[in-house]
Parts: sequence; C-alpha cells; structure tokens
Amino acid sequence: MRIDYKLEDKFDLGLFFSFLILFIIGLAAIYSSTLRNHAASGNFEKQVFWGLTGLFVFFIVYYLPTTAFRRIAVPSYLLSLFFLIIVLVIGRRIYGQRSWFGFGSFGFQPSEFAKIGTILGLAYFMSRKNVNIETFKDIFISLGIGLLPVGLIFLQPDMGTSFVFFALILIMLFWKGISLFGLFVVLSPAIVALSSLFGPLYFVFTMLLVLVALILFKKDIFFSGAILALNLGAGFFTDYMYRALSPHQQKRILTFINPGSDPLGSGYNAIQAKVAIGSGGLFGKGFLAGNQTQLQYIPEQWTDFIYCVIGEEFGFIGSFIVLMLFLYIFLRIIKIASLTKDEFISLTLVGILSVYFIHVLINIGMVTGLIPVIGIPLPFVSYGGSSLLVNMFMLGIVANIYRTRKNYI
Repeated sequence: MRIDYKLEDKFDLGLFFSFLILFIIGLAAIYSSTLRNHAASGNFEKQVFWGLTGLFVFFIVYYLPTTAFRRIAVPSYLLSLFFLIIVLVIGRRIYGQRSWFGFGSFGFQPSEFAKIGTILGLAYFMSRKNVNIETFKDIFISLGIGLLPVGLIFLQPDMGTSFVFFALILIMLFWKGISLFGLFVVLSPAIVALSSLFGPLYFVFTMLLVLVALILFKKDIFFSGAILALNLGAGFFTDYMYRALSPHQQKRILTFINPGSDPLGSGYNAIQAKVAIGSGGLFGKGFLAGNQTQLQYIPEQWTDFIYCVIGEEFGFIGSFIVLMLFLYIFLRIIKIASLTKDEFISLTLVGILSVYFIHVLINIGMVTGLIPVIGIPLPFVSYGGSSLLVNMFMLGIVANIYRTRKNYI
C-alpha cells in the first residue's frame, strides 16, 4: 500500500526558511560590523556555533511529544525563578547589570530562559478548567506568576527585558479572554505611571481619561474609587521607581523625552543609528561598504543595533525584507494558535508570539528613535548565544505543535 506523505504536512517549511533567512542576514551583518573591530573578533564564528547548536535544540524540541510541554511547565517555571535568584548573588556584572552566568569566554543569561518558563507557567495556570479570568483572584494569581520573574529581573537591573515580560503577561491575558474592564484595571496604572514621566500636565490629562473611563464602565462607586486611587498611587510613586533605576537607564528615559538633551552621551547611539539607516537609501551602500558600520560609529552594533547595519548596507529593500520575514512568522503562529482547541497550546503559542513581536517592536523602534534605547536584541539576527538558543527552543515548540496540530483541531 502506497502512503502519500508530504513533508509540508508535518514540517512548516515557510516558518523554518523564514528563520533561516533572518539568521543568514544576521550573520552577514555581524561579519560586517565586527570585521574591523579587534575587540569583537571571533563573534562571527561564535554566532555560527550558536546557530548550529540552536538548530540541534530546535530539532530535539520538534520531535518531543507535544504533551511534554504541559508536563514541564511548572518545573521549568520554578527552575527559571531559581536561576534568577542565584544570578543576583553570583552572577557576572556586565554594563552595570548582574544578569549573566560566566563560563570562560561564554555567558548565559537566565532571564532568557525565564521567558520559556514564564510562558509555560502562565499557560498552564490559565488553561486550568477552574480558572475564571474574570475573577480578580485569578487575575491576581496570573499577574503574580508573571510579575515574580519581572521583579527579579528588575533587581539586576534589566529594564528592557522587564518590558518584554510585562507585554507577555498582558497579551496572554487578552488572548485568554479578559474583559475590557479587566484589561483596563491591569493596564491603566502602567499608562498613568508612564505619563507622569513626561510632566504634571500629561499626568493630569491621563488621570482625567481614567476618570472618564470609570464613569463609562459604570461600576460600583467604591470599587471605582479604589481603581482611581490605585492609578493616583502609580503616578505619585513613579518618582521613587525612577530613582531606583541605574543612572544610565535614567539617561535613556530622559533622552527619549528629549532626544537632543545628550547627543554625545545616552542619545549618541540612537542618533548615529538613524544616520546609518537614513544613509542607506533604497538599495543600501553594499555589503562591507557602510560608513557608519565600518568606521564603528555605533558601539557594539552587532547586538542591539544590528538593524542599522542592515539598513545602511542593504537599504530600504533589505530592511523591508527583514520586516516581512518577521511578519510571516507572526502570522503563521497566530494561525496555528487560532486553529487549536487546546487552550494550553494556544496560550503557549501566543506567549511565544508576544516575545518575538515585542522584541522586534522595541528593537526596531529604538533603532529608529521611536522608543527609548533599552537594550533589546532582534530575534534570530542580533549576536548572542542565550537569546538565539531560547528563540530556537521556542521556534521548536511552534514547529512541534504544527506537526501535531491535527490532534488538537
């Protein structure tokens, strides 16, 4: 009997080749940006090594039983918390952050592993049959699961990764089906706190919007008063939170509010990145021919600012191709998540999607000057072993679920 077997039915070729092209583009940009930098010599070879290791991890995860992800959800979450606590004690301090374990010339960042643990932990809890996301008890527990690693990461301090976790929590709550009012309760204090950084007028205006929203929701007056007080507290205590940040993080926030306030200091990278991208034109200056890239105007541009290398040397066309590849990956994950009837799997996929999406949004936003420079790598493209391995692990989960998707439709 002849079996009609199609590779596309078990393996998402489009998803895999999208990643592969992004990785190759990243390798080209890393090679170009480190070619004349002796301090970064060897980074290209290391990225190739981590890429091959990541492929090995990808295929291991791809062939695992899909039910294994539910079984490892709680242990992986607890293990990620353990690593986040230990790194605060014995971790290597780099650029003012105690967020790395050092192993000779290699390093491992526990906050990257915590993304997987938090996604699986949140998906496990929110997919339980007795969980009702409309009740404040379950909202509070969900927030606790997500915010516990955020608090530990903030102590490192790593503000950029903390933002990724905040977005991860909100998107998974939204996908779970939290009501508009529930989302308002969770999100409004953060918006009020952010607005207070821009000055009293912004804070007052935002509080007026909160008050109008509470009136429109028509909730109990005492409950509405408690929400209003929570938002007021978030705004008034933002100053204390701001003072807790390290000096370079404070400068990055001030530079975002007023980009020209420190053009030779905290605003330097963002200004030079915009110059590099703008000078690339439609087709770019050519591989190894970018002035900003080859003259090393942007420090460590092979990591968080790698998109400006692509923009300068490959132009608008190259930058656009990178965005389209990411868009394809996002749409594929959304499609699979929408088709599955298993809530744990669906939430896990959305959690992975949110990490990818927020990384792309923040990274490209900060390179183009739309978002503060907070140190977020571009998935599959930026140099970094921990980030690449974790992204490949998550992509392996997506590919695994695609392989067994017909069991859950």
